[in-house]
Amino acid sequence: MKKGKIILNIFLAISAPLLIIVIWQIGSNLGKVNQTILPSPQRILEAFLTLVRKGKLQSELWASILRVVKGFAIGAVAGLVVGILMGLFSGIYRVLNSLVSIIRPIPMIAWVPILILWTGIGEASKIAVIAIGAFWPVLLNTIHGIQSTDKKLLEVGYLLEKNKYVTLTKIVLPSALPSIFTGLKLGVSTSWSCVVAAEMIAASKGIGYMIAYAREMGQPYNMFAGIIVIGLVGVLIDFLLRKLQKRVLKWNVQEGK
Repeated sequence: MKKGKIILNIFLAISAPLLIIVIWQIGSNLGKVNQTILPSPQRILEAFLTLVRKGKLQSELWASILRVVKGFAIGAVAGLVVGILMGLFSGIYRVLNSLVSIIRPIPMIAWVPILILWTGIGEASKIAVIAIGAFWPVLLNTIHGIQSTDKKLLEVGYLLEKNKYVTLTKIVLPSALPSIFTGLKLGVSTSWSCVVAAEMIAASKGIGYMIAYAREMGQPYNMFAGIIVIGLVGVLIDFLLRKLQKRVLKWNVQEGK
């Protein structure tokens, strides 16, 4: 019964994309779709396999992944530290909250030319963009998680005369973990979006650069191959993070559902 449900869920998950691909291919075969604007799925698949066979796709993807790892690590750590401080101490929250409210709405793409001006067109500017993108969701969800700690749990800790360190590590942070994990998931997704945007503007390697180069060379099939890879990597990241979250938050009933 369980196996049948899994098969049904997989079928439902792939049915919509599969239907779109079939209609798309039929329209291309009938000449209803302009191939110079929207190549057929078959042509995109051929381009994808060619890029894989030449090793170009793996090389560009690896460059982007390394940037994401570095930028996300910096942004996530900064978001956690600042978020914990703002969540725990009302004075720090009041001092920084107005600054956060002003800077947070600035679109990530607006940071790219500024960071290029400050740090040049090298790796530093792209990693900085990714770090900023990862920082905000981690920060906001960490603050929310800490400030949403059940007051009853804090009262129990107070009645048991637990010191501040024990209260933080045994009550506040475990209670905030689901929210923190949500921030980390959003941070990874944002980091992946940011690296592609940064590479399309100023880079000599990476998936974003590959897409921009294919556009300049009039190779729409390579463009779509790169776009599909971005989507597939996003799905893979989300899947892995969900699995990790379920393992880390076994005690959380909601996460276990």
